[in-house]
Amino acid sequence: MTASAQNTARLLIVGPQGSGKGTQGVRIAEAYGIPVISTGDIFRAHIKEGTDLGKQVTAVLDTGDLVSDELTGALVRDRISQPDAANGFLLDGYPRNAAQVVHLDDFLAAQGTSLDAVILLDVPREESIQRLELRATEQGRADDTPEAISHRLDIYERETAPILEAYGAKGIVDRIDGVGGLDEITERIFAALAARGLARTAAV
Repeated sequence: MTASAQNTARLLIVGPQGSGKGTQGVRIAEAYGIPVISTGDIFRAHIKEGTDLGKQVTAVLDTGDLVSDELTGALVRDRISQPDAANGFLLDGYPRNAAQVVHLDDFLAAQGTSLDAVILLDVPREESIQRLELRATEQGRADDTPEAISHRLDIYERETAPILEAYGAKGIVDRIDGVGGLDEITERIFAALAARGLARTAAV
């Protein structure tokens, strides 16, 4: 697959809280010259700009409900269609479930593209808990109780399993050991993507 490197990279990064997903995501985006696309950032941007989609999100959040798969999908599709994502993107936080996988795959297929790789930062549950407890202590985050951390990890594991099953069947999941130094983990990711023929545009 490395015979001809491609200059586009359509990626999804997945990992539990405490896996370093945010930090690694920034490094990947810089190396491949692509934007990080996270649902949280998209929601905030549309709300701030007062777009029609932003008003819909605000109306949902004001009632205390979760943003629907349909509305989330519309926001992500709008973001992926922006000029800076023409050569690829790094999705973070979407898709979150099997239905969203179908929505995304159908949208990309209509454009004649698909995800190139799903980067799974594999961190043992015990390691995630230790990292999050340390962060809670360092940052004084009273909401990061052991019970709350365990609950969030339960949700992650429950939501992520069907995503990994769907993309695993396509053979595009790269399981990366998420334990070690930041640079070491970054190099593991770059090596996996290079094996798929994905070319970096910058040195990081």
